[in-house]
Amino acid sequence: MWKNRVVLILGTMALLVSVSATAFALSLDEAKAKGLVGEKPSGYLGAVTSSGEVQALVNEINGKRRQAYEEIAKRNGTALSAVEALAGQKATQNTKAGHFIEGPGGWTKK
Repeated sequence: MWKNRVVLILGTMALLVSVSATAFALSLDEAKAKGLVGEKPSGYLGAVTSSGEVQALVNEINGKRRQAYEEIAKRNGTALSAVEALAGQKATQNTKAGHFIEGPGGWTKK
């Protein structure tokens, strides 16, 4: 009987932790402001510091960006690499002061 209660309590705790993690997930703006992510010349987001939460955000954002870049390239009859490069230039130009961008020497604050 007590084993069932322990299993129930542990299951409930696991559920609460997973819900809490989702509720506290980073937004892109928060991650940039905290210096956790930055813009890359490739048009994609990069992880400045590594953690599971940061990598999940980077993967999510980059997946959406790639889909948008592919649609733009197809619509304009141009190479995906050209769209990515232009997006990287724009993202770097539009990055706020104090946020990270990737350059030839690695990550630097703009």
